[in-house]
Amino acid sequence: MSPHPRPVLRFFRRLFIGMTLMSMLVVGGTAFRVWQVGRVDDRDHADVVVVLGAAQYAGKPSKVLEARLRKAKALYDEGVAEYVVTGGGRRAGDRFTEAEAGRKWLVDRGVPKEKVIGVGEGNDTLGTMRAVATEVRQRGWGSAVIVSDPWHSLRARTMAHDAGIDAWTSPTHSGPIVQTRETQARYILRETAALLYYRATKAPADGIVLDSEVG
Repeated sequence: MSPHPRPVLRFFRRLFIGMTLMSMLVVGGTAFRVWQVGRVDDRDHADVVVVLGAAQYAGKPSKVLEARLRKAKALYDEGVAEYVVTGGGRRAGDRFTEAEAGRKWLVDRGVPKEKVIGVGEGNDTLGTMRAVATEVRQRGWGSAVIVSDPWHSLRARTMAHDAGIDAWTSPTHSGPIVQTRETQARYILRETAALLYYRATKAPADGIVLDSEVG
């Protein structure tokens, strides 16, 4: 037996406690930022409003997607940007992309069709954001106001920045994701996990920790 077991045990105990505290600080700080950014409604002028996709059913937006589209139309009507980009691909068995469903909804409600650009690629936030960023850059634009759910905003903005877009957020404050405190808390926790996963791996976490409907 080692003649000095106690100092070794104390070292590993302190190391474990220190790592646990650091992990709690990282998770807690990230959760606070998810909550904080979700409360900021930045309507500064940008080149384009970007609506991230969510589920659609036979071309009809889900309640989550409709809430995003209503916010995007309000921003367009206020003159925040002259163009709107709708994002989101097609899931297995779908006839329409999320981008197509979103574009049709906006055009049907008075946004000129030449002002709405559908980017029907990506089955998760990262794939959609990269496809949208490529389209935005090809058109010579560099800034975007991103419309999504409050607790999704920080992750979406982070991915937009990584894709080369100067982006800020104007989240929805209506729809099923913000109806109850329990729902909000659940999505804050999920987005915290998804953002930490993305920062660590630069890979999408939507299919791992998030419901498919919310993009």
